Amino acid sequence: MASLQQSDEHVVFGLDIGTRNVMGTVGYMRDGKFIVIAQNVQTHSTRAMLDGQIHDIGKVGATIKVVKEHLEADTDIHLTDVCIAAAGRVLRTVKTSFEYEYPDSHEITDEDIYNLNSKAVEKAYADFLSDDSHDMKFYLVGYSVMHYYLDGYQIANLEGHNAGKVGVDLIATFLPDDCVDGLYKACERADLSVANLTLEPIAAMMVAIPDRYRMLNLALIDVGAGTSDICITDDGTITAYGMLPIAGDHITEAIAHHCLVDFNTADQIKIESSKENKVQYTDIMGLEKTITSKEIAKVIKPLVEDMAAKAAAQIKTLNGDRPVSAVFVVGGGGCVPGYTKAIAKYLELPEERVALRGEEVMKDIEFLNDGAIERNSLMVTPLGICISYYEECNNFIFVSFNGQQTKIYDNGRLAIVDAAMQAEFPNEDLFPKRGPELKYTVNGQERGARGEFGESAVITLNGKAADIHSKIRANDIIEVKGATAGRPGKASIENIPEFKTKFIVNVNGKNVEASRYATVNGNPETRFYDIKPGDDVRILDYDTAAQIAELMDIELAPNTVIIVNNEVAEPDTPVYENFKVEFKDQSEVVMEYYKDYPDAEEVEQEIEDEAKSEYDKLPEPDPEDVYDENAVQEPVKNVLARDLHILVNNDAVTLHGKSSYIFVDIFDAIDFDLSKPNGRMIVTTLNGSTPDYMEPINEGDKIEVYWQENK
Repeated sequence: MASLQQSDEHVVFGLDIGTRNVMGTVGYMRDGKFIVIAQNVQTHSTRAMLDGQIHDIGKVGATIKVVKEHLEADTDIHLTDVCIAAAGRVLRTVKTSFEYEYPDSHEITDEDIYNLNSKAVEKAYADFLSDDSHDMKFYLVGYSVMHYYLDGYQIANLEGHNAGKVGVDLIATFLPDDCVDGLYKACERADLSVANLTLEPIAAMMVAIPDRYRMLNLALIDVGAGTSDICITDDGTITAYGMLPIAGDHITEAIAHHCLVDFNTADQIKIESSKENKVQYTDIMGLEKTITSKEIAKVIKPLVEDMAAKAAAQIKTLNGDRPVSAVFVVGGGGCVPGYTKAIAKYLELPEERVALRGEEVMKDIEFLNDGAIERNSLMVTPLGICISYYEECNNFIFVSFNGQQTKIYDNGRLAIVDAAMQAEFPNEDLFPKRGPELKYTVNGQERGARGEFGESAVITLNGKAADIHSKIRANDIIEVKGATAGRPGKASIENIPEFKTKFIVNVNGKNVEASRYATVNGNPETRFYDIKPGDDVRILDYDTAAQIAELMDIELAPNTVIIVNNEVAEPDTPVYENFKVEFKDQSEVVMEYYKDYPDAEEVEQEIEDEAKSEYDKLPEPDPEDVYDENAVQEPVKNVLARDLHILVNNDAVTLHGKSSYIFVDIFDAIDFDLSKPNGRMIVTTLNGSTPDYMEPINEGDKIEVYWQENK
């Protein structure tokens, strides 16, 4: 039994739980170098794992326990904590696109870009869940932006641009909880606690591509037994992950079919053919056979070409539809002849830019038992699992989000927004929201007024003010009070552009600018009217007389007479451009109306003068004529005066003293004072018709004279 404790010795225990083998490594970091104390490899007794996925937890746990016991015997250290890696096969990637259109031109900020990416990741997650038949939990591992779009055109960087519509294409990577759970339970069967969980592509990157190279746009392919895991680096970070379910086992199966051997024998033939020109084996019929490495290469060439073509296509997709600058290959499956050359061909790279990584990348790794294990590409991922403990300390952590315990995959860059997403807190509640938009129509066309922005989300981290970008750690307490919506959109008649246009009218002799006439849902409204949702607003090309009066601060009193283009009008009479409008007192209108009519006495005198003139024209009587008293005399017509009997307002009225009468004469016989208006205007009728004031009247005529009431 081991006498030393792992915690006391400050060593790390890493396990690479692969499809074919389980490799354990024990070591420690000193002065920037990783010191390997011991390593042990055990092959699964059965195919308990397929394509990187645990199918039999008990058997995998038993293999892990054997590795652990060998390492405890070699180091005399009791191992309790282990670092592991999830295979790239269990990662789920989703490619999605998302667009957002701003109501008006908007200058794009970093927060706008972050919000755009977050909404795209949310959409990717929703798409993923809709396509997945399992009811399980998934964790966001990362995402990679492929393209941004500005008003429909591809652009490298949105920040600072003015845009109406923005868009993004990205690939999001998710880790399913059940796959992680299988790894954890297999380790528990071996009495081990998981101290750190990373991803196999990240672990391989730790060794194969040092930090100083990650500023370059590179790809790493970890070709294992069941999967080919891919990751991309650029600008100092891993930008994308990918996985292909085709790797070394597929080549092994092809060899098994060709040589008629079992899977394990075929795997041995594959390994030996990469070292020897000839390989001897026994087929299932018990016959001794020999096969050359050239024949093996010919058998597997179609598969190698297919693997390389698919890997190259995946690299381009993950890298924004463009090739990378160089490719590093690790893992046993990548050692097969012709693989690196095929990758170079399909990526259109020089062959020297696609290379296997092995001993040359292990300069900062020291093996105490030097020579016991070959330093080749198979060692890259196991060593990276140990080193990632010091570099990242990735694992699942728990935080409190609004009082709810939330489990998150810690990639070393966790922020509050990541916890919010994992807790399924609505993304829109993290950012200020506009109030409801006011929607209405103007002359049949849809219009809208945007609501105001509300208050931002109130976020605290461990009791202190924070924001969505604040970094978080295990056991942090996060409280988020959702952002609020602002006030609804507002608009009034006077805000409508069509209403703001003016036109000229002549008011009481002066040219003035008048506003348009507006109705809402068929009813006239002033410019101060606050538009309501669904209102049908009409802006007409005229104003009303009443609105003109309001514009000129003219009070429409009961005795005010409105005249439009020299005709008496109503308050709602339309007034178009260049119309003439007058507002007058009623008495003024009446007096003006009759100012051209002659006075009644003048008319009477004129009639008398005319009659006298006619009389004077009669011939003088002959003096010689003898007057005969008995002769019958014709009556002499009295042309100077006669009475006229008429009905005025149903009252009998007699006019005296004139030989003939006109309509205006009635005002001398009735009590109707024109100087004291008692209504808006005078109404006159003669036998039911509207008369002219100089029109003759006759015996028995029926006349009406009255003031029209104010409306």
